[in-house]
Amino acid sequence: MEREKLGRTGLMVSPVTFGGIIVDAETQEKANEYVSFAIDSEVNYFDVAPSYGIAQDRMGPALKPYRKDVFLACKTMRRDYEGAQEELLSSLKTLKTDWFDVYQLHALSKMEDLEEAFGPGGAMEALLIAKRDGLIRNIGFSAHSEEVALKAIGMYDFNTVMFPMNWAMGINTGWGDRISEAVKETYKGFIGTRALQRGDIWRMRPRTSRSHG
Repeated sequence: MEREKLGRTGLMVSPVTFGGIIVDAETQEKANEYVSFAIDSEVNYFDVAPSYGIAQDRMGPALKPYRKDVFLACKTMRRDYEGAQEELLSSLKTLKTDWFDVYQLHALSKMEDLEEAFGPGGAMEALLIAKRDGLIRNIGFSAHSEEVALKAIGMYDFNTVMFPMNWAMGINTGWGDRISEAVKETYKGFIGTRALQRGDIWRMRPRTSRSHG
């Protein structure tokens, strides 16, 4: 599978990535099967979050044999320093890894999220310290609001941006166009979500989620 450069992170990633939420509620055996299938299909970027049920618990053992050969991204929905630090350290332990290639402020939905995360004692302080200490290598964010995403891009030089990009919405409403342009201008890695919406299809086979870097 051809690799694509994820912005200026230095990561050369597969255009199709593995969304860890698909192993939530699965057995460890099934999670191992899905991860192995993805590896055999040359997928090398895996993404998960504490908010994805038991996905982290399943992905830790499943990814362990391949960890040095893949890129692993994780997220936090905590906006305060202590909460973000605690969640980061917990995720590292659960996923049986010493570092994350990308770590993201997750699901930024309103301006108050940014104010808290970037304010005194906010989550960004924890992420910057973790990056300094080598626990994370790139800092990113995910958002579902165009206005919040654009504001975040202007507040810090993030390495990656995760944002829902559905072709039908793009054609009909121009959804995501401003985000795409802002990412290009600053050469950030872009990770598209929600490109595929019918989850029932993936219940029938080993599954990966579609993203672009």
